[in-house]
Amino acid sequence: MTILETKHLDYFYQDGDRKRTILKDVNNTFEKGKFYTILGQSGSGKTTYLSLISALDTPKKGEVLYENQGIVQIGYDSYRRNKIGIVFQSFNLIPYLTAVENVLLAMSITENELPKNTKEVAYNLLDYIGIGKSKADRSVTHLSGGEQQRVAIARALSTNVDIILADEPTGNLDEGMEQEIVTIFKDLAHIHNKCVIVVTHSQEIANCSDEILVLKEGKLQGNE
Repeated sequence: MTILETKHLDYFYQDGDRKRTILKDVNNTFEKGKFYTILGQSGSGKTTYLSLISALDTPKKGEVLYENQGIVQIGYDSYRRNKIGIVFQSFNLIPYLTAVENVLLAMSITENELPKNTKEVAYNLLDYIGIGKSKADRSVTHLSGGEQQRVAIARALSTNVDIILADEPTGNLDEGMEQEIVTIFKDLAHIHNKCVIVVTHSQEIANCSDEILVLKEGKLQGNE
């Protein structure tokens, strides 16, 4: 079942008198239970596309639909808080908080229905991702890069959303940790029925996904 759709998306910016087109008439649908990767050369528009479907930027033309409803109608803030979880390459964790506090903060601002024992849920979620209680109680600045990325994934999951979006989530990790993170994304899609969309430059990561999308010359070059 389609959960996310982009219809006729255009994006460009003005460079003096010149109009630079980044995306042109981009259409695609995404389903729950699948792990997608978006490939493309540097500057191809991968991150721009992710920014549009995560409501961090607005298209010049076209629309993004969540369960057949435009995210403009849902409201960008509400969509980000309640419909999607975002994982950044730079983690974007609150540095003076512990791992579990970072997760609890995300849980505190969603309007989605969550269990009452949120702290226990947060610890269990971190444990599932591979962060035990002793590390969950540490400041995130005392965790390794791979551990911080796991916390970021747990935070994205904690608000009970169906879509996980990730921008180069393994860009700062070694090969071994990269494979562990990819395994988590695959499990989220195939076991937990999430829609997982990952922007990456890595063909190895793409080969692990269910569908590979390629952005080239402003167009999404079809599914593989």
